[in-house]
Amino acid sequence: MTSKQKNSAVRPATGRLGILTPGLGAVATTFMAGVESIRRGRSKPIGSLTQMATIRLGKRTDNRSPLIKDFIPLASLDDIVFGAWDPIPDDALTAARKAGVLDERDLAPVAEFLQAITPMPAVFDNHYVTRINGANVKKGKNKRELGEALRKDIRDFKAKHALDRLVIVWCASTEIYLKPGPQHATIAAFEKAMESNDDQIAPSMLYAWAALMEGVPFCNGAPNLCVDIPALIELANEKGVPISGKDFKTGQTWLKTVIAPGIKARMLGLKGWYSTNILGNRDGEVLDDPASFKTKEESKLSVLHTILQPDKYPDLYKDFSHVVRINYYPPRGDNKEGWDNIDIVGWMNYPMQIKVNFLCRDSILAAPIVLDVALFSDFAHRAGMKGIQEWLSFYYKSPMTAAGLQPEHDLFIQQTKLKNTLRHLMGEEQITHLGLEYYA
Repeated sequence: MTSKQKNSAVRPATGRLGILTPGLGAVATTFMAGVESIRRGRSKPIGSLTQMATIRLGKRTDNRSPLIKDFIPLASLDDIVFGAWDPIPDDALTAARKAGVLDERDLAPVAEFLQAITPMPAVFDNHYVTRINGANVKKGKNKRELGEALRKDIRDFKAKHALDRLVIVWCASTEIYLKPGPQHATIAAFEKAMESNDDQIAPSMLYAWAALMEGVPFCNGAPNLCVDIPALIELANEKGVPISGKDFKTGQTWLKTVIAPGIKARMLGLKGWYSTNILGNRDGEVLDDPASFKTKEESKLSVLHTILQPDKYPDLYKDFSHVVRINYYPPRGDNKEGWDNIDIVGWMNYPMQIKVNFLCRDSILAAPIVLDVALFSDFAHRAGMKGIQEWLSFYYKSPMTAAGLQPEHDLFIQQTKLKNTLRHLMGEEQITHLGLEYYA
């Protein structure tokens, strides 16, 4: 009996899965073009755990390490249908060419496919993202009406493409910084604030509300407050829908969650960590606005304190300096460059330094994350899971957690939690790495 047969509580991934993205920019078009390229056998799904990673089952001596996609019932790439909303009316091919992430040699073979993906009018307000303007925008007398229009889009898209299930992944820009307030405390307060056009109800929250009302899992790839408010967490639990977020962990922060656990594991001290970035894509332009950068900064700054636990290790990490800078530099496009200077302290208080220069491609790193969180969220929904999916923290800079809990940022603990969740759901023993003869 295979693991897939062991847990009959997980519904099979039959039929077609729609993946809708608020935002049809660099990340979304790179994701869509990449999946279609993989479906045509032109490329491999590099960077995707759902497609390329294995998972060990049982004892090491059992020699059971199937691919994750062969272990759990995931939707097939061939069954995925794409859709999007965007305030700019460009089709996916035009948007991909403007984004400049993929070369024409990679776009040309899938050009007709991308050209057929046109964005639905977006719920968009320049107040929340000041550096973007577009005419492909919904109109409504209030935010409740706009939210209902999104719900209709979801229903119509599902019917038009004969879909069995949907997932929504936020791939749009970073909104201005908002703090949770009384408008976000309960479903009733939230919906009342929608009806009164309260400024504390951002567009991303309307997408999340619409998704949950339609029973669709929602994943937040930006640092916006979005679904991470009590009202929408309550709604997700009430509707039995998985949610996760926030802010895809791609470049510099991903490396922080690799390096910082190594420093802590050796009980080395940290005096300071200076990070600076340059990028020139739409994300960089949006983050050039101080209000939007504040949202991103909060997401990036939280990582080190949570990993290093200065309250528990004051001799090593008390009052370390942590500075993050992002500079918009148009010539660089999507090819982001990050510099990190890390001042560490060793035996007898002698200083040392680590220097990191990461020349990454932002959307190339983000695209497989979009695929994974969509497929895993669909799986979680079919497994009867609801509310915050902490086991997907692996993919996020600011992972959502239950009230009162600190997020786990250590990448390797996150990976263990992800795989153990899959083992648990499929009726396999969780691996704790105890027992010298069996585990390592």
